[in-house]
Amino acid sequence: MKIVLDTNIIVSVFINPKGMPGEIISLILAKKITICYDNKIFSEYMEILKKSKFNFDNILVDEFLHFIKENGEYIIAEPQKIKFSDEDDKMFYDVYKSSDANYIITGNKKHFTKEKNIITPREYIELSYES
Repeated sequence: MKIVLDTNIIVSVFINPKGMPGEIISLILAKKITICYDNKIFSEYMEILKKSKFNFDNILVDEFLHFIKENGEYIIAEPQKIKFSDEDDKMFYDVYKSSDANYIITGNKKHFTKEKNIITPREYIELSYES
């Protein structure tokens, strides 16, 4: 299974590792899910996770980012001809459409197009239990 993971999910896990986002990160770390990314997404992960306002443990952040680089799937994303209400979220859609990822997992579905494979962490976990 391959996914594109919105930054808000990762931030949620660093704030509180319990809950649905934490389950998804656990699946990624167990290599049961592969995270797809490009340079834009990786840069955003790094920028947001290292913001001083969050005060996340830099060693944990660096280890997580290293894990993504070593175990994720780097994608050369082709920009899609679609408008987004929040253009910052378009990079996730571009990677999704340019890869063979199964889902985009986000906490902000309203920022994305209405596609069945753009889902919340809860929806992903529910789908996993159905399979």
